Amino acid sequence: GQERPTTLCYEALNNSCPRNVHSTGIKLAIYIVCSAGMLLIVVGNLLVIISISHFKILHNPTHCLLLSLALADLLLGLTVLPPSISRSVEGCWYFGNHFCRLHTFLDTVFCLVSILHLCFIAVDRYWAICFPLEYHTKFTNREACMYIGVAWCLPVGYTSVFLYTNVVEGGLTHLLLDMPCVGSCQLLFNKLWGWLNCPMFFLPCIIMITLYMKIFIVANRQAREIKAMNIRAGSSVPTGASKTEWKAAKTLGIAMGVYLLCWLPFTIDTMVDSLLNFVTPALLFDIFIWFAYLNSACNPLIYAFSYRWFRKAMITIITCRVFDARSASLDLYRE
Repeated sequence: GQERPTTLCYEALNNSCPRNVHSTGIKLAIYIVCSAGMLLIVVGNLLVIISISHFKILHNPTHCLLLSLALADLLLGLTVLPPSISRSVEGCWYFGNHFCRLHTFLDTVFCLVSILHLCFIAVDRYWAICFPLEYHTKFTNREACMYIGVAWCLPVGYTSVFLYTNVVEGGLTHLLLDMPCVGSCQLLFNKLWGWLNCPMFFLPCIIMITLYMKIFIVANRQAREIKAMNIRAGSSVPTGASKTEWKAAKTLGIAMGVYLLCWLPFTIDTMVDSLLNFVTPALLFDIFIWFAYLNSACNPLIYAFSYRWFRKAMITIITCRVFDARSASLDLYRE
């Protein structure tokens, strides 16, 4: 299981990148682990997409956001991860410069789409918990579609400027004299890539944390008020957000926390590494990347443990009862 001496990605080229050659057993283990992760991402998010699309009771603004988030995670699993698996195993990029740029584009877009969706979901939960009487008029399907449009268009436009125009790369040529070696997927401006993405990552994080702090403060106050009213009246007094809304807020708060745990190591490393001339060992950097990727598998798992409706939907889909025309009208919330 020991690594062999360093060789080159392209033996015939002087400017080829070096690579670590693993034994067949280690290669096979990496392929199996990474492929299992990819399969978990694809299957889990496909179940979320089918559930929300098929069952009419789930056709509401919150679930529209969840559907769009699952679509971003599914596309990441289908388009970004297969080449990433090859790069992790072989230690080299064998797909050319044009596909390297496309791969970086898709990778960055899906990451930013995910965090913007989580940010807008936090806004949705904020309205549901803090302003329950106004929620259904303030957050409709129209508003949800607007949020989804922004969550997709902003990352696509932002990333396109850096990857498909000369705005950044042309201005950095004189700063970065060491050109990437052949066999890597390191674009010219990658030394500043972590810092370029810093505002797009941390600003939504700050907004989400602020909103969830407000949600939990308001929810706790509402719980105390309900308890006090029940004691005085001797009966249940419906006030504030419902138990369902509160549980949804807690579940999506967990999803946000998991997202931060998965992405923070990679995000911080790319920022610090660019200042230290990329000193992070290749194996450790790969672990950070895959830890971030596997966040896309976490949301379906969180829903499965937290939501009865998702568990019932999964069972209906897996047992093929979803093909019954009447299944679309199934009440997934009924005990």
